[in-house]
Amino acid sequence: MICYNCGCRLSEKNFCTGCGADVTLYKQIMYASNRFYNEGLEKAQVRDLSGAIHCLRESLKLNKNHIDARNLLGLVYFECGEVVAALSEWVISKNIRSEKNIADDYINMIQNNPGRLETFNQTVKKYNQALAYCQQDSLDLAIIQLKKVLSMNPRFLQAHQLLALLYINSQEWEKAKKELDKCLRIDTNNTTTLRYLKEVEAMMPSEEERGKKKKEAIVYQSGNDTVIQPVSKKDNVGFHTVLNIILGIAIGVGIAWFLVLPAKVQNAQSKAQAEKNAISEQLDAKAVEVADLTRQIEALQQEKDSLNSSLSEAQGVNIAVIASDELIEAAIMYINKTGDEMEIAGVMEQITDEYLEKDASENFKALYQTLIDEIGPTAAENYYNVGYEAFRTEEYETAIENLEKAYKYEPENGEALFNLGNAYYKSGDTASAISVYKQVIEKFPDTEKARKSENYIKEIQG
Repeated sequence: MICYNCGCRLSEKNFCTGCGADVTLYKQIMYASNRFYNEGLEKAQVRDLSGAIHCLRESLKLNKNHIDARNLLGLVYFECGEVVAALSEWVISKNIRSEKNIADDYINMIQNNPGRLETFNQTVKKYNQALAYCQQDSLDLAIIQLKKVLSMNPRFLQAHQLLALLYINSQEWEKAKKELDKCLRIDTNNTTTLRYLKEVEAMMPSEEERGKKKKEAIVYQSGNDTVIQPVSKKDNVGFHTVLNIILGIAIGVGIAWFLVLPAKVQNAQSKAQAEKNAISEQLDAKAVEVADLTRQIEALQQEKDSLNSSLSEAQGVNIAVIASDELIEAAIMYINKTGDEMEIAGVMEQITDEYLEKDASENFKALYQTLIDEIGPTAAENYYNVGYEAFRTEEYETAIENLEKAYKYEPENGEALFNLGNAYYKSGDTASAISVYKQVIEKFPDTEKARKSENYIKEIQG
């Protein structure tokens, strides 16, 4: 364990032998983080993925630099079919420790296979479309879309759960149970899956009822359909049978007319009311479940936004590192005389103006300006010569590019600015030409260039 203050390796003492800092609480936090990581690892080994995610998140709350916990969390997300969340964890892990990190292998495994990466992208898009269909009450379209998602990524746990919920809504209990069994094979202790499964098993017929139905009918498969054929009985048809049928009909009509019919009507009304109440209760329960699922989706969206923010910060750090490398390379070339002014200028032009204005430190800007002052006159002269020659040969795009660089390196070069305006004018970009001519008038007043610029502006506007 390393001291948070000085980086010295800690001993069994409650203070750092290097700097003397009190590390009692720090050690307790690190031990707790490691304990959560070990619990998450144990749960992941028995496919309790939701429990593993909870433990690993707790571990990272206590120690965000725990590389093993972050990499394992990415693997658990990937096993659940959440590729975006997995990549986010691995990218953060790589930015924390860029060398000797297995997260490199995980990222390359996905990014080096464009077809597989495109499949994951399509999976997420189709799943989001299925959610939109659910919100629009187009449940049949949502089921079709989810089947496509699961054909592309069979381990997408949330897609299995949503498909099971739609089957529950349409009272297709067997199909719902089949999807929930797949969920349990992915994550054995997922709370949402177990809650759905309890609801399904409560609504499915018992083994005794199924056995009775099998005796009363012949059941067989025809393709993907289950066919139920009632068992027929062959009776000998004769005089007694016909007579019994006639008598039975007569007696039945009499009983129905006087006794059974009113009771049947009342019974049917009571049954219809009971079914109506049951359906109303089921709809209320489904509404609660849908609201709970919506809250889970919102929480996941917030977590995704947080990860995207962390990813953007990591990318910003990467831009700063690249800019520093470019500036250091240019400085070494200048000090060691390993490159001429134009080569040094080519390296420094990789540093963007946006980074210089917003993110660069004062020391960075000072070194940058020092190098510009040293190579500026020569670079400006070379760029001006190339730009002016391109202007004379009517290669206006080349002229504009080089004259802009010449003026950037030597802001006192009025000829470069004036000819830049002429190049814009000749290329047909009159708005840019007017802007440049106005700069000539402002920065070089009472000169021939300023007078000509005024005339060109009048010519363009008039």
